[in-house]
Amino acid sequence: MLHDRVLVRQDGSEGERRSTAGIVIPATASMGRRLSWATAVGVGPNVRSIVVGDRVLFDPDDRSEVELHGKGYVLLRERDVHAVAATRVESDGTGLYL
Repeated sequence: MLHDRVLVRQDGSEGERRSTAGIVIPATASMGRRLSWATAVGVGPNVRSIVVGDRVLFDPDDRSEVELHGKGYVLLRERDVHAVAATRVESDGTGLYL
């Protein structure tokens, strides 16, 4: 990975989803702008607040897809990440600001 790039693997699938009540929502259903969670599998040397294994929140409309060894990944810049979920982040703190 180069510079401030983050390679992530999306959680779940892009197809059908289920609501918390168990209702199936087809992939063709129109929804408002929705952010997605993914797991970081690679980070560049200039990435400051994400390490491999962190879960990140990003906008799926602003992404570059890449296929490596038959598996699909998403390539992001660190500034395109909205939030990081990691066990190393202190619960009483306000988080990191970019």
